[in-house]
Amino acid sequence: DQEWPEAEKAEKLARGAALKWASGVFYRPEKLEKLGQYRSRETQRNRSIQSRLKTTVQSYLEGVSTGLEQLRSAAQEVQSVCQDLGAARWALLDDADRFQGLQQMRALMADHVQLASVVQVLPQLFSVHEVFSQTLQLLRGQHLLEAHVELMMMEHLRDDILSQLHLRGLSSAQATVLSYFGGLQELNESLAKQLWDIVGSSLQLVREDPVLFVTAVRIIEREEKIDDSLLLEATFLPPGRPKGWRQKFYHVLQETITGAHFHATRMDPEGAGLARHLAALKKDIVSELCVVKDLMVQCVPAHYNILSVCTATYHQALTSHLQDILREDLDKQGLFLLLEWALRVYHSPEMMGHPDLLPEVDVSALGPLLSPELVDQTERKYVVKVKASVLEWMQRTLDVEFKEWFREEEPETDHQGFFQSALPVIVMQMLNENIRVASMITDSLQQKVYNMALEELEAFLGRLQEALVHCGKEHQKDRTVPKYYISYLLAMLNNNLVLSSSVSSLHPDATCREVPTSLRTALDRMQKKVCQLLLEELLLDLQPLCLQLPSRKWLSGSHLVGSMCDVIEKYAKDFSRVRKPVHMLLLTESELLVTSQYLRALMQKKLVCRSEEERGQLCDRLLQDATQLRELFCGLGLERSQQSLEAVFALRELICLKDHSLLSLEVLGFITKYPDVSDEHISTLLDLRGDVSKEVRHTVLEMMSQHPQVLPESYRPIFSTILVPVTEVPFCLRMGKCA
Repeated sequence: DQEWPEAEKAEKLARGAALKWASGVFYRPEKLEKLGQYRSRETQRNRSIQSRLKTTVQSYLEGVSTGLEQLRSAAQEVQSVCQDLGAARWALLDDADRFQGLQQMRALMADHVQLASVVQVLPQLFSVHEVFSQTLQLLRGQHLLEAHVELMMMEHLRDDILSQLHLRGLSSAQATVLSYFGGLQELNESLAKQLWDIVGSSLQLVREDPVLFVTAVRIIEREEKIDDSLLLEATFLPPGRPKGWRQKFYHVLQETITGAHFHATRMDPEGAGLARHLAALKKDIVSELCVVKDLMVQCVPAHYNILSVCTATYHQALTSHLQDILREDLDKQGLFLLLEWALRVYHSPEMMGHPDLLPEVDVSALGPLLSPELVDQTERKYVVKVKASVLEWMQRTLDVEFKEWFREEEPETDHQGFFQSALPVIVMQMLNENIRVASMITDSLQQKVYNMALEELEAFLGRLQEALVHCGKEHQKDRTVPKYYISYLLAMLNNNLVLSSSVSSLHPDATCREVPTSLRTALDRMQKKVCQLLLEELLLDLQPLCLQLPSRKWLSGSHLVGSMCDVIEKYAKDFSRVRKPVHMLLLTESELLVTSQYLRALMQKKLVCRSEEERGQLCDRLLQDATQLRELFCGLGLERSQQSLEAVFALRELICLKDHSLLSLEVLGFITKYPDVSDEHISTLLDLRGDVSKEVRHTVLEMMSQHPQVLPESYRPIFSTILVPVTEVPFCLRMGKCA
């Protein structure tokens, strides 16, 4: 048991398994009836297992016996061989002196072999110069394959000799061999020159007679195989190897393509010359790539990828060529042509997308002709050129427009009778055309031109406004020049409306019609300036009448306001030649101007009521004038709610008030309605009454100081533009009390 613990463990496991099996089978009494059957079956099973074990052990024993017998036989044979080797060793030691003579025999044999080799190549060596002459004649007769065979033979002979000398360390003799075979260099150069001339004319040869081109390719491939084999051996590399003629083939082909189209004489950088040059490039490149695709591909091995090489060569050469052109000072037409050609034409079906080139030719993997940075730089140059052109044309348009203002006839009218000129049409057509042209290239260029157009339009409005101011100054010197000054100002308002409504159409995105704030401000500023010039004209005609207000004559009855109404009606008739939005604005501003001038005249301290009767006359006159003016503007289409004449009616109520105790309350209501009224204004109005004591005045002004007013955002100032004359303080000498 101590020697075989595994057996004991195995027996225990077997007994445990048997007990487990028996307890599972005989757990019920009726199963015990089959105990005899189970016993006989297990007995047979054990006998079978024992029989198989005996058979297995017997076969193992027989194998061990056979192996031992073979080992015994091998040991005897090894012993016999060792005895034979010992005998042979002693025999060799006895004959060692005899082998010393064989060393001299070996040296003689080596010399004999060398001499035999030299004798074999002597006829070839003697005929070298004759072969050189024959090969040269073959080259001159363009028998290139035959000449190359002779050349390879001579090179092989020279290389074999040089290799033998190299292996034997006879480097000093190599110079003699190279000198003897010196003609090979001339033949190589002559053959190479003819090959590269053929490669340089390959596009023409493959169309006319491809034999020479195919011959050149075959020779190049032979040399490539020789180069590869020599490089693989790596024992001795003859002079001039590797030749690398396949790479030279690519180089010559690329130089030929580049030199034929891109190293030409200096071209005209102007638009017409550049257009012809680019058109010629497009035609030639498509034609030559078709030749490569249809003919040259069949003349060279497939691994040359000749179509891809030529396509890449054209692409790279074009990239460099276009960059060289961009270094010139191109005009805007030239820059446009170059951008269109590089970004549109090059990839279109007219050129690299031509049906005859697809699908083999694909330039998408070669990158863009112009880098994004260079495209952006070129677009900016183009925008600068276009900006200069637009500026020049706009200035010309402005000069023509300025001259038209001084014509002896009215401006043009549209079908509705509104004054207008050709200025907005010319300007918008010019800007629209430039934006449309830019859209043919890229969206980024279109956006750049659009931004430039808005900037130039804004600057143009500023120059136009300056021209109007200059014209206004000339008119102030002589109001008869220009003759139709007001008509042309009205035409400018209509033009400004046309520009305002047309600016949104310039935007490249039809869904986004937003006008920039700065341009909208410039348009508004232009409109305000023209309105200001028109109101100044109205003011010049109203001022002589307003200077007569107020007066005793005016109180007793006068036609001053009637004359003012005539002037206003005349201007209103002119204002009707402007489209409605601005027409109403002019009426509103005119009404405000008339009101402010009327109030300003009342506050010039020209009149002080001396009696209650005069105050009654003043109130009546104010009522009549304000009513007449209000009815006039209502008849012109201006509603009462839009008029500022209510201030005159309110002022009349302030003057007509008889109870001084209510004056503070009346003034409070007045300043609440018109918060831009100052103390000076109220004081002047109290002076106009002529019956207000110092105490009442002080009370009123004190009340105003206790109720400061804040101007609402939507309030239209009336009194803030009216300056009250400063009361002159009497000059007193300090010798006594001031009176």
